[in-house]
Amino acid sequence: MAGHRQGDDPRGTAGPGVPEVAARAGADAGGVRAEWVPAYLALLAEVSLTGRGPDAAALARVRASGEAAARDGLPLRAVIDAHLSATWLAWPDLPGVARARRADQLRSVGQAVLKAADRSALALVEGYETAQRLVIRREEGLRREFIDDLLHGRLTAGTLAERAERFGLRPTGGHVVCVAEGGRPFYDGGPVARHVEAALLSRFGVRDLLVATKEGLLVCVADDHAEGVTRAFVTHTEELAGDDPALRIGVGRAHPGPAGIMRSYEEARGVVTFARRLELPERVQNAADLLVLQVLLRDNAAITELVETVLGPLRARRGGPGVLLDTLFAYFTSGGVATEAARRLHVGVRTVTYRLDRVRTLTGHDLDHPIQRHALETATLGARLLGWPG
Repeated sequence: MAGHRQGDDPRGTAGPGVPEVAARAGADAGGVRAEWVPAYLALLAEVSLTGRGPDAAALARVRASGEAAARDGLPLRAVIDAHLSATWLAWPDLPGVARARRADQLRSVGQAVLKAADRSALALVEGYETAQRLVIRREEGLRREFIDDLLHGRLTAGTLAERAERFGLRPTGGHVVCVAEGGRPFYDGGPVARHVEAALLSRFGVRDLLVATKEGLLVCVADDHAEGVTRAFVTHTEELAGDDPALRIGVGRAHPGPAGIMRSYEEARGVVTFARRLELPERVQNAADLLVLQVLLRDNAAITELVETVLGPLRARRGGPGVLLDTLFAYFTSGGVATEAARRLHVGVRTVTYRLDRVRTLTGHDLDHPIQRHALETATLGARLLGWPG
């Protein structure tokens, strides 16, 4: 063995040499290339002669071997298997074993070698796990960067083709994006994100499906031809986060190409925001059903001007426009039924009708006039979406 004292037979006996032991250990572990074994055998040879355990430098080399094995893609089970196989294969020919003349000497050598094997195996695993964590963090970083670029539209068809395959997406065709928002932010590795992803991947496979988190939202990107993905995303998200009263799920429309993914994502995120601000009762909203709201906000300056023009006079009310604005919103979302608006506001019907009269007096807009009623309703929705008057 390497590491022997000058003048000693490196094998101690006529047993197998280092290359043969390394080859047999690798074969015993399923045919892995156990490139670290020769250095490890030198360590065992030294320990068998001196009785001293491996020093820090020797363990650092073993740790580095574990890192290299992880980078080479060797399974940890196979690494440990080869390591232990090398130990028992080398044992009969270790110089310290060959020199032992009495049972107590052999026992002492055995203790030293087994301790060294134990400490070396631990160092090997530590190195392996360190490298593996670095690989995982790097992969997570690449995935996060890809998701950010994907959802923000920073990928062209060419760059998407290069990177998408790695994460299970095909750059061609259309995609649909679903977004879930809760009272607590979703995060990568969290229980909801982890289980929703596992459930979808087990059912639909890893192709054309991506589940991730973005700015506290749970996001699902799927091929628009993959039937049932959207429904399954909604079902599993509600099963896992259904106790969150703030949970809302938005579904974008299908759009083609890299820019289509960003567009669908913006739509899904937008309808979640609309649902929250408008206090819509339905937990799941489709962008296709709320297109009018997206059109409403497309010209921000115009809707802001409409809100200020129509509802601005409500500022003159003592205490501000809040109560009258809430009454208008409840009235319109109740289908123009004062009794239902009163129930939602927990007030009497006469209170609702009095407030609506105040709106007519202050704004000059009559709910019985079709055009003026439409202006009031549009301005009320716009105010909610803009957070007016705050």
